[in-house]
Amino acid sequence: MSPQPVVVFPDAELVAVSVLRAALDAGTYIGTEWPPGLLEKLKAGVVSVTRGGGATVQRFVTEDITLDIDVLAADKGQAHDLAQLVRAHLRAAEGTTAGGTQIYTVADVSLIWLPYEPEAETETIPRYVLVMQMRLRARPAVS
Repeated sequence: MSPQPVVVFPDAELVAVSVLRAALDAGTYIGTEWPPGLLEKLKAGVVSVTRGGGATVQRFVTEDITLDIDVLAADKGQAHDLAQLVRAHLRAAEGTTAGGTQIYTVADVSLIWLPYEPEAETETIPRYVLVMQMRLRARPAVS
């Protein structure tokens, strides 16, 4: 048995999804993968949160994680507005607790226009990719 504590860091994707589901319109799809029937969901908007990199900042206490967030919608303006809402709600979550996880800081990394082209012969789907960073506190040690 190791003398080091067992520390479980929270599921950062779930933290961000919880914040966004509580803040955005109920019709907006918010998850960790693109939904089945993507084209039908574009009218209300699609937000897909995926964990990027991350590393412990303060051993056994805090972790900085990067979130890659795909924001898709029916047109570019709607995708832009939804991306800005996602950004604003995640920034507003700084200093709060979501799903039992303390969110210490939230920072912007980038927001880029990156339309998705499912196949060469199809129209592109309006998409912004928002990259954000969060500092989260570890959950109490497991016994």
